[in-house]
Amino acid sequence: MIIYNVTIKVDHSIAAGWLTWLKEEHITDIISTGCFTHAVILHLLEADDTEGITYAVQYHAESKALYNRYIEQFSEEMRKKGMDKWGNKFIAFRSVMQLVH
Repeated sequence: MIIYNVTIKVDHSIAAGWLTWLKEEHITDIISTGCFTHAVILHLLEADDTEGITYAVQYHAESKALYNRYIEQFSEEMRKKGMDKWGNKFIAFRSVMQLVH
């Protein structure tokens, strides 16, 4: 199992709308690529929220090949959609992890 983790700091001015968009549109779009089975949204608790709220979204892929397919074929378009909608009101940091049993 591969976990594609996206940690996002969201400006307070867009936080409510951004979270709704994430839940109702963005995650659905990413899951519909067929590269991930599901996603989990987490709110980071001991983070400095003075400049915004910090979330982590973990997308679960059954293989590295499926994750690679997402990066190669879909990631640029998905990132552009977010930038077009929210501009510079958020920043994202991405990492890839493998589940260890």
